[in-house]
Amino acid sequence: MTNAATAALEEARVESILLLHRHIHGDWGDLDAHDKMQNNLAILLGQRLLSAYDLPTGKTIWVLTTANRASTTLLLKDPSGLAP
Repeated sequence: MTNAATAALEEARVESILLLHRHIHGDWGDLDAHDKMQNNLAILLGQRLLSAYDLPTGKTIWVLTTANRASTTLLLKDPSGLAP
C-alpha cells in the first residue's frame, strides 16, 4: 500500500481490508461496465486486475493485482485520472 493510499484511507476512516475483500471477490467497485468486463476477462486470461473504490472524501483508491497474481497494491488515484 502506498503512503498516499494509507493517508487517504485513514482520512476517510475506511479499512484497507474491506477494499481488498471486495477486490478478491470480484466486486470491482466504481468502474464502468467496460472495465468491469475487462476484469472478468482478465481472470480467464491471466491479466492484471484493477478495481476502483470511491471514498467518502471524494478520493479514489485503486487496487491493482499483477497479471501473475504475485502482488496486489492499493494506491491513491492520480488526480489527473491516468490509469496505472
